[in-house]
Formats: sequence, structure tokens, C-alpha cells
Amino acid sequence: MSDLTEISEFSENTIKQLLTIIEREGEINASLPGGGILHIEKELPYLLVYRHVANDPETYRLVISESSYLIIGTQDFEGYQKLLFSLSNLISNIFKSYLILELYAGDKESSTFIIKGPEKKLPSTLTALQKELAKVNTIFSGIYLKCEIKDTPHRQRETKIDLLSVDETKKCGALVLGLEIPPVYRDETLHTFPVFFRNFRDFITQALHIAIFDFIRVQTSCGVNSYYSLGRKNLKDKVFEIDRKLAEIENSYQFLWLVSPANIHEIKETFLNSNSKKLLNYHYRLLPVDPDVLKRKLYNLKIEDIDDPAMSYLFREKREELDQQITMLSERGTSNFLYDSIRLYEGIGSDLLKEANQILEKVPEEEITTQKTLLDSKAFSSLARKEFDFFKEQDNNFNCKVHIREDVNIMMVSQGELYIPKDYTLSEVDARGLIQHEVGTHVLTYHNGLQQPLKQLSVGLADYDTLQEGLAVMAEFLVDALTPNRLRTLAGRVIAGQAVKEGANFQEIFSLLTSTYNFTPERGFNITSRIMQGGGFLKDIIYLKGLVNLRKYLLEGGDYEALLTGKFALKHTKIIEELTERKVLKKGAIRPSYLLNNESTKRIQLIRDGLPISQMITK
Repeated sequence: MSDLTEISEFSENTIKQLLTIIEREGEINASLPGGGILHIEKELPYLLVYRHVANDPETYRLVISESSYLIIGTQDFEGYQKLLFSLSNLISNIFKSYLILELYAGDKESSTFIIKGPEKKLPSTLTALQKELAKVNTIFSGIYLKCEIKDTPHRQRETKIDLLSVDETKKCGALVLGLEIPPVYRDETLHTFPVFFRNFRDFITQALHIAIFDFIRVQTSCGVNSYYSLGRKNLKDKVFEIDRKLAEIENSYQFLWLVSPANIHEIKETFLNSNSKKLLNYHYRLLPVDPDVLKRKLYNLKIEDIDDPAMSYLFREKREELDQQITMLSERGTSNFLYDSIRLYEGIGSDLLKEANQILEKVPEEEITTQKTLLDSKAFSSLARKEFDFFKEQDNNFNCKVHIREDVNIMMVSQGELYIPKDYTLSEVDARGLIQHEVGTHVLTYHNGLQQPLKQLSVGLADYDTLQEGLAVMAEFLVDALTPNRLRTLAGRVIAGQAVKEGANFQEIFSLLTSTYNFTPERGFNITSRIMQGGGFLKDIIYLKGLVNLRKYLLEGGDYEALLTGKFALKHTKIIEELTERKVLKKGAIRPSYLLNNESTKRIQLIRDGLPISQMITK
């Protein structure tokens, strides 16, 4: 958007200057006389209008969260009328019509949304708005509001002068509507209920967008595809500042590293050599951060000042997740850690537990035989670099690297970089699956997220890891590398998670896995030790949970590739779609190599056709 244009007084020349900017750039951001503001983004044939009223910050905030609005200042109202007429004349010539919608709060006793407009000339738009606003009583408990359409040529507060006369609107191709909003978000002393107002504002915004889209679709030549496109494309600097600070807080500690024991090798060796009788205590790394200081930084972020509904929701959700993680860091090794973990990973539902049991019942343990061909860390890194080269061909900005290290004991991706243990060996099938799990999913979504204007898409929105691991395991299936034992391990993690929730200790969970479900002692230990770290850590349930949720999403016709544009949760798909429609976000810069394979396409179709998870194994 162009730089701020400042207009100190209205004249024929200054109005012409504003229109010239709009004609040339399609958008404008201008300060106007008496504290007024004109903000218009490209290709939007509507304008929300607000006139300053004492003690009414809520309606003002509602309007300025929009992508096209006019705040009328406290001086030269006639100048604003002339501006509105000229602006309407300009934009209606482009789009055939122009909607001007004035919002204002009703009296403190008001309990009715009043829509003012020509009911006979614009029935579908007014009905759409009435229908959406009428949902208020089902969405908010204890609220009893009415919604009515008032067919009148005077579409503002009774004591206010018309923005444009009926004759003027006909001449300039405009249509003026008014919406009176009952101020149920504040008490008799004009004190705002902040949490309720935020949700109420989001509700009204969506209702307005649905009605405005109906107007655009029916009455104009504008090519807007959905009401999702009507939010702001140009986010305020405050949004990017909070986005950056949230990312800085998350990057100041490595959550998974800090909740995993530093002495896991000694624990494993002692436990297995003692025939599962001796269990060493878990020793955790010292915290590099002070949880109290981090929480202070977290809650100093003024997310409540963010007026964009989508961004406000995403940031509040992320703040809550970081708060839970920071609490867990200070409660490692205590009983509270498990309760925090249940809350963070949303527990284990009956459907997930049933799926885990079905897998363990139907998929037998595969006996491990000596592999004729094993790949070492160098061979695997060579495969990874080939995949990286494929990414680089698609996007020259791709700069992630592969590291072979002596000081790591598991393969992992950290901030888009792949780390491989120096002594790592694996079969060709496992290598094929891990390449697409680690590189084709975790590295790829990190890079795609990094190309977005919001850092949260690379570090991850709240609850992103369930979808991430679901995609990663699905990628193993799509390249025919999801082995029986691998799938059984994912199911065993759910069984172990349920057991720790029910109060089982380390030895009891280990015995359950090895005696009841026939896991080998080593695989039983690996599952148990991971689920017991911290005092009960349920993160491992998300691999199967993510796969179950992703399968359901595909069964319902969801777009697979759209999930690779960054790190987010399935519940965010509508918001990601909205932000993409608004051109805040972009489509993914790179695609995984397996999506170019016809076999993968066939396998995705098998999922859509209902293939059970227990049959998603390599033969």
C-alpha cells in the first residue's frame, strides 16, 4: 500500500488528489480533516463508514479492522459528503455499483440490530445480513437480541445528517445502508467487557462479510471469489511485531530437548540388563531460560490491540500454548507435568484408542532379519541432499543444510536443518520413508512457512505438530515405506499414553507392551521411556492421532497439498484459506518429490476411498 497521504482540508484539488491516487494505485491510506481516515485496499466495491461519537471506541475498532473504511472527522462534514460522492462515482464506474455501509451503536437500552436499507431493491443482501445477525442468540448464551430490517431513506442515527441524499446516491451509483448495533458489550457505566466484545466483534465482522459478498456477487462486476477475501490484505505493523516476538520467545528454548532425559543411554542399558527391575532416575538439562521472565514477556504482548479477527485468534491461541509449555518446563519430574501434558495434547479419545488396539490386533509384529543392504549416515545424507537439490530447483531461496553429528542420538529437523547421528544405519525401505518424513514434510513445511510474511507459519501455529506428524507418517505410506513395526510403534505409543493417564508406572507400561502386545524389549523400552519423560509426556500420541485426523480430512475431500504451505493445525485450514484469499499468505513455494509420482496419487485416492489405517503398510 502507498505511504500515508495527509489532507488538512477538503477542496476540489485535495479530493481530486485522493481520487488520482486511487485510480493509479487502486488503494489509499490517508489522514483527513478532524482526525478522519480513508483506508481502501484494491478491488473492493464497498466502504464501511463511522462518524466519531463520544465514548464509543468499540464501533470505531470494529470499523478500522476492515480493509475498506472511512472514519469521518470532527470537522467539515460537507467536505466528507463531497468526498463520498466523488469516491462513489469513481468506483461505481469500475464495478457497476458501490456499497456504503454506516455502522453505529444504538442507545444503551437497545436490544435490536436494525438494518436500514431499501428492502425491495436489495432483498438478498439485507436478508443475508439479517440471517447472519439473527444467529447471535445461539452463539452467545444469555443474549436475547432481535434483528429487523427497516426500509427507510434515512439510514443513520436519527439525529445525524444523511451521508448522501437519495438523489445523490442515484447520480453517483452508490447504495447507502445503515446498521445499528445494540451495545451489549458494555455496562451502564460504559465499561467494556473485553473478552465478550472481542468475540462479538468477530461475529459481526463475519456477518458483514457474508452480506457484503452477496452484494458484490449480485450487484457488481468485482471478481471476489468468497467472503474470505474481504479481510485486510495489508496487516498493521503491530501484527508483525507480535508475530516476531512470539517467535523469539519460542526460539529462546528447545522444548522437546529440555523435557527429554540427558541420561537416556544409561537408563536403557541399566533397565534392560537388570531384566526390567532397575530403573535409574531421569536427569534433565538445566533450563537456559527463566520461566517467570518468559511468561512476563509473553503477557506483555498486547494481543488485545490486534483488531484483525483471524490474527487475534491465532496469536491468542499461540500465547496459550507457549504458556503451557513454559509451565511444563518448570514442572519437569512432577505429577503436574502429566496434567499439563494432557491439556497440551488434548488427551486420548476413545476413537484413537480403538484405532490403536485394532492396529495391534490386525498387524502382527514383523521379525527383524539381518538386512542385506544397510545405509550409513553418509549414504542417507546423500539421499537427503538430492531432495534438497530438488527443492532448490523449485525455489532458489531454499538454503537448508544436512549435518552429520556425533552429539545427536536421533535423526531430527531443527529450524529446517536435518541432523543425522554419525553412527546411524537403516534399511533402504526405512530410508525411503524417513526422507519424506523428515525432509519431504518437516524441512519442506519449514521452508514454505519461512517464505510467508508471518513467522508463525515456520515456527508453527498452536497445535501444529499433530498435523505435521500426520503428514509425515502419511508421506511414509505414499512412498510405500510404512512398515508393520513402524505402524505398531505408533499404536503402542497411544496404548502407553492411555496407561500413564490411568496411573501406570514405568515397569507396568513396559510389561503391558511386551507381554500383552508382543513388542520386543528394546522397542517396548523406547516407547515407555519416551512416554514417561518429564513425568508423563503425551506428545507421542500425536503421530497416530495426526494420521487418523488426516485420513478423515482426505475422506471428506480435503486438499492434501494445501496442508504443506506452512506449519499449522487442521483446525486452521479455514483461516489459512481466508488469509490466502486475502493475499496475506502465499501458496507453498516448493512441493515434495513424491507428489509428482503417479503411485502417490493412487495411494491418496485409496485413502479417499476408505482404506483402513491397519492396511496402510508396505508389503
